[in-house]
Amino acid sequence: MLLLAAAFLVAFVLLLYMVSPLISPKPLALPGAHVVVTGGSSGIGKCIAIECFKQGAFITLVARNEEKLLQAKKEIEKHSINDKQVVLCISVDVSQDYSQVENVIKQAQEKLGPVDMLVNCAGKAISGKFEELEVSSFERLMSVNYLGSVYASRAVITTMKERRVGRIVFVSSQAGQLGLFGFTAYSSSKFALRGLAEALQMEVKPYNVYVTVAYPPDTDTPGLVEENKTKPLETQLISETTSLCRPEQVAKQIVRDAIQGNFNSTIGADGYMLSSLTCGMAPVTSITEGLQQVVTMGLFRIIALFYLGSFDSIIRRCMMQRAKAKVADKTA
Repeated sequence: MLLLAAAFLVAFVLLLYMVSPLISPKPLALPGAHVVVTGGSSGIGKCIAIECFKQGAFITLVARNEEKLLQAKKEIEKHSINDKQVVLCISVDVSQDYSQVENVIKQAQEKLGPVDMLVNCAGKAISGKFEELEVSSFERLMSVNYLGSVYASRAVITTMKERRVGRIVFVSSQAGQLGLFGFTAYSSSKFALRGLAEALQMEVKPYNVYVTVAYPPDTDTPGLVEENKTKPLETQLISETTSLCRPEQVAKQIVRDAIQGNFNSTIGADGYMLSSLTCGMAPVTSITEGLQQVVTMGLFRIIALFYLGSFDSIIRRCMMQRAKAKVADKTA
């Protein structure tokens, strides 16, 4: 009976591998494609633009700071593989006014053709205890991290559906999979991208348009440097439980997953575990991916309980240290 069960399992897995390519999207060809990257003047966004440019794409960079855009343009152009490639820079705040974003996308498409891939990388992080954060911080993060992605995606989606080709990437965060101390404003804005992506994927999949949500961990970027200046101690200690990634490494993985049409894009073992743990009703690119999630979820939940326990321990220690410091100050 055991041999029969094993043989059945092997046959089932082989069948999944055979059927899987039939439901997987056809990879997007980047040579000659038009890729728009918001927040593309630095950090992960700039590295994504470089990676796409290396593969022959035409690039439109969208960001607020015109000086940084021009610097990024020069850096990206060093990686051209032919003399036809172009890097277009447009300065605009994608979170302020949809009509402005729509006009920017129209300008880009008039010069470089229809958008084949949109990477929503414009974002901002603000950390702090819930009761200490200004209400305006919640509004600002939802505006930049969420609405900025809505506006840009809304501006390209109609053409993508008409052409029956396209990729839309939302750069979330591991803090968009797991709510962490100090990230009540940031995590909620990044969680929102997941809901948007799931609903949008269901709408556009019949038109051969695929959505990717990227969940990078802490990455060595100028944005992280600014974020660390105001991070609560608890948040810093929790962040230190995972390694710091290079933006080039993150960018390569995001581009690879977007080309393949994968819904999830993660980095490293921790990222894979979080993706499986939080898959819920998320779309899958292949039956194999779904089977892996089913098999690993129980084990990963056990591991996650140890992580959560360690986070709670960090928070309790910090609270006790502050209490002792207050007592010492009173008796001094």
